Amino acid sequence: MSTRTIQGQKNLQNINQASKDGIGGSPLRPDGNLKVKGEFAYSSDMWHEDMLWGMALRSPHPRANILSVDISEALKVPGVYAVLTHEDIPGSKYYGLEIQDQPALAIDKIRYHGEAIALVAADHPETARRAVKKIKVEYEVLTPIVTEEQCLDPETYGYVHEPHEYKSHAYGNICHEQKLVSGLGVTDEVRAMADVIVSGDYEVGMQDQAFLGPESGLAVPAEDGGIDLYIATQWLHVDREQMAPVLDLPEEKVRLTLAGVGGAFGGREDISMQIHACLLAQHTGKPVKIVYSRDESFYGHVHRHPARMHYEHGATRDGKLVFADCRIVLDGGAYASASPAVVGNAASLGHGPYVIPNVKMHAIALYSNNPSCGAMRGFGAVQAAFGYESQMDKLAAELGMDPVELRQLNAMSEGDFMPTGQRIDSPAPVAELLRRAKEMPLPPPLDTEHLDVRALPGALSNTSHGEGIVRGVGYSVGIKNVGFSEGFDDYSTARVRLEVIGGEPVAMVHTAMAEVGQGGVTVHAQIARTELGVEQVTIHPANTEVGSAGSTSASRQTYMTGGAVKLAAEAVRRALIEKGRRRYGWTHQDITLSGGKVVSESAGVLVPMVDLLGDEAIDLTREHHHRPTQAFDKETGQGFGHVQYTFCANRAVVDVDVELGLVKVVELTAVQDVGKALNPLSVVGQIQGGCTQALGLAVMEEIIVRDGKVRNASFTDYLIPTILDTPPIPVDVLELPDPHAPYGLRGVGEAPTVSATPSIVAAIRNATGLALNRIPVRPEHLTTEQPG
Repeated sequence: MSTRTIQGQKNLQNINQASKDGIGGSPLRPDGNLKVKGEFAYSSDMWHEDMLWGMALRSPHPRANILSVDISEALKVPGVYAVLTHEDIPGSKYYGLEIQDQPALAIDKIRYHGEAIALVAADHPETARRAVKKIKVEYEVLTPIVTEEQCLDPETYGYVHEPHEYKSHAYGNICHEQKLVSGLGVTDEVRAMADVIVSGDYEVGMQDQAFLGPESGLAVPAEDGGIDLYIATQWLHVDREQMAPVLDLPEEKVRLTLAGVGGAFGGREDISMQIHACLLAQHTGKPVKIVYSRDESFYGHVHRHPARMHYEHGATRDGKLVFADCRIVLDGGAYASASPAVVGNAASLGHGPYVIPNVKMHAIALYSNNPSCGAMRGFGAVQAAFGYESQMDKLAAELGMDPVELRQLNAMSEGDFMPTGQRIDSPAPVAELLRRAKEMPLPPPLDTEHLDVRALPGALSNTSHGEGIVRGVGYSVGIKNVGFSEGFDDYSTARVRLEVIGGEPVAMVHTAMAEVGQGGVTVHAQIARTELGVEQVTIHPANTEVGSAGSTSASRQTYMTGGAVKLAAEAVRRALIEKGRRRYGWTHQDITLSGGKVVSESAGVLVPMVDLLGDEAIDLTREHHHRPTQAFDKETGQGFGHVQYTFCANRAVVDVDVELGLVKVVELTAVQDVGKALNPLSVVGQIQGGCTQALGLAVMEEIIVRDGKVRNASFTDYLIPTILDTPPIPVDVLELPDPHAPYGLRGVGEAPTVSATPSIVAAIRNATGLALNRIPVRPEHLTTEQPG
């Protein structure tokens, strides 16, 4: 077992200096200095000398019929080159990530607040704004369908989409559902086996990805009739797949290049302004740039699904779980986006990393007139973890057990089975993660004699001076899948080229991976250095000239595209060695590449790589596919649905001002098994980032939607953690290799976002004694008793 513990300001660059530029080392990001200095070029910085500016007219209503659209006055504005409606779309009017249910521009119905109706292209953004305001739309405003009760009673309240209009799996206002039954299910006989039964209703608010770089891109019409789009996205190829039918172009004429991405977290997995910019460029014959304003960004991308959940757990008197019964209802909003896959995750991971003999689950995603929801870091597992971890604390209290011991008693390990029937066939050190989290040193108690008011809840606003402060400690553990699931053919492509440049061997890595901050550009170079024994590695810009790399989501890119780079680099290495065998007649079986030379362990240096390569280049492309998965049975949820699981445990320490309802997270410890830390510095950064996003969901982040309308579409009113809110996050990294993964690695980025939120809420409960069944926890929840 390998482990690294990182606390405070320990110099992470000292980790594994022996291989600092290859696998296991921590070379710095090539774009790091530029970003810190404000010199990095993001997509919103792009410029073309004769470009136009695009802008959309968006609906002020969440549900309405469109009676007419008058663009005549907008066309008269000087500097306006085009005003488009759905009637100007040359191809298909619909697109969608999984179900093609979303119109590129609203046709006859409005289904959510902020839906795009018309587009303007003008010579200046202010001109475009003025023209948008002159478009006249006549609406028949309808009562929005926004609650679970309304969605599930379409005979009374109506349909968001007409029955069977697009849906392939469900009915009415249900976008997707997944049932799961394992063991004996949950029957009266099973309930009778339990000595203690606890239940609870839990609610999760709508969280936004809140990336700092707004949606933006530049579409440039090409001489061949195609379009070149420079775009901040998470998945170049699936963007193209959705765009081409709408633009009425073959895919090869829709060429995408990744522009600088200012954060993503799932919010760029769907189409936003891509189609709009290209439609305007097609129509005008000029380059068109679109940059969303901040409020438009809140309207223009999907969010984390809000959830309502009911959990019931039964256990024996000694704490062994007997059954779990759960219903999870996710509000998917107006369009499907990734809701079907999110439902699959919520159902299959919704009982946590525990061995439970009898399980019943029903997870659904609803169509509503609320904002569309889709991918966000944690992808269905986040909502469920708040439910099942709250239940573990409630059950421990009922049994009089330590909450960590209860979790350890029921923790799954390698060889156990998920409720889906899938056997865990790689390390699952859940009990060990919890042990390590509990044994980490606690922060010192609050020093009331030498009080630093900056360390108190809300004290930076001078609201507290130490009165009514109570400290609490809470624990949690979570489970998350890695990669795409349920039978999806998840693969990535990589091209690696080895040649002599400037008298030394240089490798070039070309993939379509979207670098959104996860550090793939660093890891790909590390893999090439390790496999090819060269120092100089260049990363080719990501574009659609190479095969798909899949989405930068599901914690999959290092596993999948890193795996493809490894395969391609290995193929180049074999080709170079075979060239040497043909030329020199080598018979050694221990030949490899190291330090720019072809070497043999038994014979030493055989030849410099530059001499063997000469003027030729070796250029090879490979695909990496993970082992196949299968769709879950719709009624039982059984099936080998996920390729890999990852686990993280957390301990949160909080101070709560119980009089003012203010919370300060004092420390948030994370312990995670990463299989193999390809870049320890990036691994720790991903874990700390995931914990910080979880902190936001726990105590401050929520899009407020009232009657289908977003009420806080700004960073003034939508709060995210700043450096002042973020506590020390000690990280303990375990490296237990997964035999099925490249280098034995596990995906890292999502697991702490799944697991950390419940630990913070548990700590607040520990401090206050309140039930706290909803997140984010607001001040009024701490000063007014909530239902248990």
